[in-house]
Amino acid sequence: MNRVYRIALLVLLCALVAAWWISPTVRTLVNGSLAAFATLDQAAIERFIRAWGPQAAAVSFFLMILQAIVAPLPAFLITFANASLFGAFWGGILSWTSSMAGAAFCFYLARILGRDAVEKLTGKTVLESVDSFFTRYGKHTILICRLLPFVPFDPVSYAAGLTSLRFRAFFVATGIGQLPATIVYSCVGSMLTGGTYWLVTGLLIAFALAILIVMVKKITQQRQKRRH
Repeated sequence: MNRVYRIALLVLLCALVAAWWISPTVRTLVNGSLAAFATLDQAAIERFIRAWGPQAAAVSFFLMILQAIVAPLPAFLITFANASLFGAFWGGILSWTSSMAGAAFCFYLARILGRDAVEKLTGKTVLESVDSFFTRYGKHTILICRLLPFVPFDPVSYAAGLTSLRFRAFFVATGIGQLPATIVYSCVGSMLTGGTYWLVTGLLIAFALAILIVMVKKITQQRQKRRH
């Protein structure tokens, strides 16, 4: 079955390369996306998405998946752009669903290609640091990592694909854990500038840490009970 998945992935990759080579629209989309990523600037990303007019939401969805696979871009920049362009509610739904799609893609990409390929995509050091979370927290790792804004989102998805974790458990934990950050960023994304941005980011980190402390305490207590 894994061989079938690899063949399907190869066919998809070839189709994408062919589309990039043949279609000026696809080439403009991919090249423009990478250029917007390189700026690490919300305003530039927002301008790029807006320029696609009626296709703006689809382009934003594509951007979120693309950054999950190849671009070292913080996903929250796209979330802020979505909130500014589509409003807190619809922008939040777009950001949440597209980030879930990106996470699922990374999960299966890791499961199909294996650890060596994942190390090339994420870096060996980053992947090993995420491995330590799985060793420490086991089945709770996904939810804990999703609640922490400073834990890289995509390496966690790749690392999960290398474990025996079922996709359903991964997907549910990702959806729940990603929701608080998406709601906060979407609600205030269109209003944040400068110091306000860092203030809200700090509050979100504090909120996530508080939840993490409670969860780690419960996990520790459960393990102590099992030992006794």
